[in-house]
Amino acid sequence: MTPYRPDLVDVWLFREEPGLGLRILMLRRATGRILAGLWQGVSGGLEGDERIVAGALRELREETGLRPADLDAFYDLDQVNQFHVAPIDGIVTAAVFAARLRPGVEARLSHEHDAAEWLSPDEAIRRSVWPAYRESVARIRDHLREPAMAAWFEIGLGAEE
Repeated sequence: MTPYRPDLVDVWLFREEPGLGLRILMLRRATGRILAGLWQGVSGGLEGDERIVAGALRELREETGLRPADLDAFYDLDQVNQFHVAPIDGIVTAAVFAARLRPGVEARLSHEHDAAEWLSPDEAIRRSVWPAYRESVARIRDHLREPAMAAWFEIGLGAEE
């Protein structure tokens, strides 16, 4: 079997905040970039023959400054998005992940984004333009809050650090 490699990786960051509950980090794409103003999670392309999880963690570090030590857990959302990109006249795919931040850890913005907000799942879904983004937020809300369920989605990071 030849594995299929996605073009992109997406990583959605979340945490539980006392008194507020589940919060999802949304990043706004900076002016001058493709899709400027779009609210999203971390997203970027794989480099060369980079392993998929390693690419997701690299993008997380590049766009937020976060490293595996800053995470309580890293998850495969069991989601691969496909979408048409007219300028290249093709279909692009993205493997989707989620990361739960350790308490007290904060993300920092890279040049790729000009704003960040921690939102409730309902607010994050309303802010999401693409249906696939809404689905990612819903999967975090519905599958990753309960430890017994979340364990099925968790990826160990020891080999990727």
